[in-house]
Amino acid sequence: MLSTGLPQGAVPRLERPGPLRDRVYEALLELITTRALQPGQHLVESELAGHLGVSRQPVREALQRLNTEGWVDLRPAQGAFVHEPTEEEADQLLTVRTLLEAEAARLAAVNAGSAGVAALEELCAEGEKAVTTDDVDGAVAMNARFHTKIMELAGNAVLAELAAQVDRRVRWYYTPVARQRGNQSWVEHRELIDAIAEQDERRATDLMREHTEHTRRSYHARQRS
Repeated sequence: MLSTGLPQGAVPRLERPGPLRDRVYEALLELITTRALQPGQHLVESELAGHLGVSRQPVREALQRLNTEGWVDLRPAQGAFVHEPTEEEADQLLTVRTLLEAEAARLAAVNAGSAGVAALEELCAEGEKAVTTDDVDGAVAMNARFHTKIMELAGNAVLAELAAQVDRRVRWYYTPVARQRGNQSWVEHRELIDAIAEQDERRATDLMREHTEHTRRSYHARQRS
């Protein structure tokens, strides 16, 4: 067993074309956000290069970039480690997420239309199916797609750009509590869809704020348990 401890099938394919260092960066970031590489885990350049089928140089460059962005910690004489987020970091990010998502829900209630509501219902059904089959990765992915769709339906490009900057970190924090939140998260999604369908801006805003706050509290409760 390699010390990187990657689960079977976890390593994403390096898509072509594009600079190799960028493709390696994207692959490692995906492994971190899905927690195939766990917070605190030692990242050995040679082993990661072997997993990805590349030389050590693009891995080294990717780790340096991930360090700059706060995903990886480079420790002198020890090497690279997946960053372990503090409770304060998580709280700050999830608080910002609540603000962005609540406004997106309000705007979606104004702009979604019947086609947008139908798209949300389809995503919700897929998420509920993932929960039923205990597919945690699938539930996390569908949760991200559901929230991204609401952001898209909001129709505000600046808001969407800001949300995209925190999206991967939200996934990182959500993954550990996905099973704990379970079906309740999708019950809340259904209530959100109803509010958006009824063009009830205030209710959509309040429901989204409560929904994202539930996730924030669940994350903190898990960290303290």
